[in-house]
Amino acid sequence: MSDIKQYVGTRIKNLRREQKLTLQQLADMIHKSRATVSKYENGEISIDVETLQDIAQALDCDINQLVDYRSKKTVYAPAPREMDGKSPFYQADRLYFYYYDGRSNRLKDGVIDINRKDTDMGQHDASFYISYVNADGRSSKNYYSGKAVYSDMLMRFSFVNQYNTLEEDLLYIFNPLEPRDFTEGLLCGISSADLMPCAFKCIVTLAPQPLDDKLKQHLLITPQELRRWQKLNMLIVDNRT
Repeated sequence: MSDIKQYVGTRIKNLRREQKLTLQQLADMIHKSRATVSKYENGEISIDVETLQDIAQALDCDINQLVDYRSKKTVYAPAPREMDGKSPFYQADRLYFYYYDGRSNRLKDGVIDINRKDTDMGQHDASFYISYVNADGRSSKNYYSGKAVYSDMLMRFSFVNQYNTLEEDLLYIFNPLEPRDFTEGLLCGISSADLMPCAFKCIVTLAPQPLDDKLKQHLLITPQELRRWQKLNMLIVDNRT
């Protein structure tokens, strides 16, 4: 079984589950048997380009989300120190992401999937999507792919929008120094709405959170934070909460 077949199959399975589709439902949508789709997802057989396109349409995603495979390359950088295994954030295959968008006056959320099987000098392939609601009330998602890099204190995610490769985002989150299921971070990048540089205070958690007022208050920038940033002449998010 080749790495790329296994990778593409896993991507199909994850996206199918996100769409809450059964194997049979996906098979019916692409006019294949349930057994064939199961073999696709398990990496047992190759998928032709036409079928990949059919699967992408059925899963409401871009075909690049299924085939964004990257072969391993030598990275000439010092390897980060081994983690002691105590932090659940370094062990998680999936993290949940939240920020408050003042332009639309609403909370936005997303999911970060980390391919921990593909390890190269402390780096992992990762995918990321942000959910949002359009002006017409329809729910949509922006999809990104990239890398997760681990260190003792921080995790760094670098993502590229799969529909617009000029849009890149950089997310730094803290490794909590005490046991807890959330951590703060900073998302920096280019806004796809107005093509302007922007940065958002964000929260990353181990489990899904309700999009309620308590979460919103946690994500709002306080007057105390503003005064501190003005004094330092810099935007920061710390890990003291």
